[in-house]
Amino acid sequence: MIGRRDLLLLGGIVGICQMGVAARAEALRRVGVLIAVPQSDPLAQAIVMAFAEALGRAGWVEGRNIHIEYRYASGDPSLLKQYAAELTKLAPDALLASTTSALAALRERTRTIPIVFVIVPDPVAQGFVQSLARPGGNITGFASYDAEIIGKWIELLKEAVPTLTRVAMISNPDTAISPGLDRVIRAAPAVGVTAARAPVHNDAEIVEAISAEAREPGGGLIVLPDSFNTTHHAIIIDTAIRQRLPLAGPSGRTGDLIAYWFDGIELHAQAATYIDRILHGANPADLPVQYPTKYRLAINLKTAKALGLTLPHSLLARADEVIE
Repeated sequence: MIGRRDLLLLGGIVGICQMGVAARAEALRRVGVLIAVPQSDPLAQAIVMAFAEALGRAGWVEGRNIHIEYRYASGDPSLLKQYAAELTKLAPDALLASTTSALAALRERTRTIPIVFVIVPDPVAQGFVQSLARPGGNITGFASYDAEIIGKWIELLKEAVPTLTRVAMISNPDTAISPGLDRVIRAAPAVGVTAARAPVHNDAEIVEAISAEAREPGGGLIVLPDSFNTTHHAIIIDTAIRQRLPLAGPSGRTGDLIAYWFDGIELHAQAATYIDRILHGANPADLPVQYPTKYRLAINLKTAKALGLTLPHSLLARADEVIE
C-alpha cells in the first residue's frame, strides 16, 4: 500500500521528469539549409551527410536537440526564392546557404537570422560581407574561390591541349555569379587563348553554345561553378565529347577533362562548426570568412580518350588524381 509520503515522492519524480521533457523540447534548435542542386544529386546527398555528421560530432542530434529543414532548388532561380521564403518564415536559429545563388536568395529575405554560406566566390566583392576578418551583419562562412582559379583552368587546359586558341565559359547568368570574370577574359591572351562568356538557360541553349564553339578548330570549354551547370552537367559533358571539345571545370569525376578544385563536401562539414558556434551564442559578424587551403588537380583519362587526346606526361605527373 502506497502511503502519503510515497505519493508525494512519486509526484515529485513525475514533476521532475515532466520538467526535463519540457526543457528538452525548449532546447530543440532549428536550422534551415538551402541547397541549390537537386536532392537526387549524389553531391547533395554527400553534402547533407557531411554536414549532419559534423553537427553530430559537436553534440547536435536530429530530433533530440536540433531539427534541420532542408530545401533543394535544383538550380531553379524561382525555387530558390520560394524555398528561401519558406525557410526564413520558420524563423530558424541559423541558416546554411550552399552556393552563391542560395545565399543571395536568403539575404533577400532576412538581415537578422544568422547565415553561414558555403561555396561563394569573393563574398567581399559581392557585398555579402564587409571584410573577411570582420564580416559584420548576419552573414559569414566559407568562400570557395577567386577569379584566378578560373584563369588557372584556362592555363591547364592550354597545357593539356596546346592547339587550344579560345574557350567559351559556360554558365547560367541567373544562377552563376563569378566576380572578376572580366579580369580573366583580359588575362587569357597572355597564355595564347581568347575567352568569352557563353550564357545558357536550358538544355537547348547548352547544345547550341557548345556546337557553336566547335564550328572552328581550337575551341574549348570552361564549365563555371554554377548550380545550373551542376544540375545539367551530364548534357554538358555528353555534348562536349560529341563535339570533341576539351573542357575544364570543378569536377573531374563527372567528366571534366581537367579539374582543379577544393573538397566542397569537407567545406560543408566545416560550415557545421560555425553553425555550432552560432547556436552556442556566437555572432556571425565576429566569425571570419575562411577560404579553402588546399586544391586538387584531377585529370580524367576516360574523357581524354573519348576526345582522342594524348595528354603531356608533365601534366599527368603533377595530378593529385588520375581518373581512369
